[in-house]
Amino acid sequence: MKKLVLTLGLMVAVMLAAQAQSGEKKGSDKALTPKALAGAYKIVSGEHFGKAIAEKELETDQTSFTEDAVTVFDKNTKKVYAATYKLDSGKSPARIHMTSIEPKKGETADGLIKMEGDTVTLIYALPGGEVPTEFKTKGKQQMFTMKRVGK
Repeated sequence: MKKLVLTLGLMVAVMLAAQAQSGEKKGSDKALTPKALAGAYKIVSGEHFGKAIAEKELETDQTSFTEDAVTVFDKNTKKVYAATYKLDSGKSPARIHMTSIEPKKGETADGLIKMEGDTVTLIYALPGGEVPTEFKTKGKQQMFTMKRVGK
């Protein structure tokens, strides 16, 4: 009887360890890479200085990521923002450092970025703002949620 209890206990321990190990693999995201990020996105929601941006203001805006740059276009496909970027995927969520090309060349913005399926969320500090530590804006911060369009 002791042998049976010990065997059952060992089996349960092995099963729990296997579940925990597989859960860790499923729960951990792959590191976000510029290659994975590259593509066209529709901005579906946003926050500015802690307040939601009206959907109407975002309904036609699009964003395009290449492996080293991000560009935002308005409803007339006019470029309204462009920057080069670098990712630090060694942290979770990934960190992003952007250097503006347009409209103000050389301005920098630091923030967080995450990708879940075809959805990207980007939050960053505007000049003079505090670098965000979570996906919730404060003063001088902006956040956008974007959904990939096409492939």
